Amino acid sequence: MLKNKFSRRNFLQQTGTWAAAAAAVGVLPNIAHAAREKELNIYCWEGYNSDDVLDPFRKEFSAKVRAEGLTSDPDAVNKLRAGETKVWDIINVNNPWAREQMYPEGLIKPISRERFEPYYNKMMPAFKPPYKWAMDSKGKELLGMTQRFGPFSFVVNTDKISRKMAEDQGFKLFLDPAMKGRYGLLTYDNWNIYHMCIAADIHPFKKHSKAEIAKFGEVAKQIFNGAKNLTDDLVAMNLALINGEIDAYFTGGTYTASPARLDGAKNIRGITPNSGPMDGKGGIVWIELTSVVNNPNPSALAEDFLEYVQRPDVSKKVAFAEGTYNPVTQMGSSDVLSKFSKEELDAIQWDSLEQEMTNSVDYDINPDYAEMYELYSAAKRERKT
Repeated sequence: MLKNKFSRRNFLQQTGTWAAAAAAVGVLPNIAHAAREKELNIYCWEGYNSDDVLDPFRKEFSAKVRAEGLTSDPDAVNKLRAGETKVWDIINVNNPWAREQMYPEGLIKPISRERFEPYYNKMMPAFKPPYKWAMDSKGKELLGMTQRFGPFSFVVNTDKISRKMAEDQGFKLFLDPAMKGRYGLLTYDNWNIYHMCIAADIHPFKKHSKAEIAKFGEVAKQIFNGAKNLTDDLVAMNLALINGEIDAYFTGGTYTASPARLDGAKNIRGITPNSGPMDGKGGIVWIELTSVVNNPNPSALAEDFLEYVQRPDVSKKVAFAEGTYNPVTQMGSSDVLSKFSKEELDAIQWDSLEQEMTNSVDYDINPDYAEMYELYSAAKRERKT
């Protein structure tokens, strides 16, 4: 659920008046800075805007915290480009955007390596410092903190399709004529496009030839036309899987399957293909990075919040916030891992996480996304029902 966006226009106008008056008499106290010492504005994927996460911070730091959920990484970045660096103090998006776009464009600022690298030393082995996505391209500046992550490919009912069969076939499963009408399509558009690339034996994160883009378009049509149902509601999709209306759904993973698994539906399982067109790998893993916005009137609490969410109890709250459950990088510490019950670890498929990470590439930016999106949208509109 999105919360109302906070605007400080009137406040900034007033502080500008105060500053001008003070400058006129030769004394310019940092009024704007002082006014924001107890204020923090967070733009994030769902979870960090949960009151379970924010209320203890508000109380401990006597802070006024406002948080808004985002629904698209590119849209969030575009809002900063459009001037919302003046609104937000913290931004939480998936891994490539900080290193590849936000930092080079001056939208975020580095954080203290001395203060925060010790936390990376406690993370799972794949995230030990210097972790690529947390650093600038020169490997000098630390751009934020990782936390939630997870494999994201597709989901099956293992009573109908075995885990082994699904992992071996990968996304080709959805091109099998025998699967027509037996699967759903969870309409997370950007992920659908990446996954349709993989189904077409195309690496989604490299520049594509005209032939590859045309092949993508054909596969998009086939997958849309073979789907029994389309929805962006993961709960509805899981119910269709549990009720036997479908045997699998295209686009999903730990993030979407975990609520059903925690409720006892252990036959609902996120699948990462054993192989595929991405240097032999068939899955994608997303990793969130939380960064400090380059706000011209910065909050004094921004880095305090980044440190606060590293705490074991808060890390667990972030992992299990807002009805979807995910591993967090802090689970490399026994202090964090011990906070998860056996049932919770099973819900996030802890047993296969290492294997799934090995078989995945990191989420990245598709250089031909706009062109593929046009073909994808046309296939969606023209779907035969």
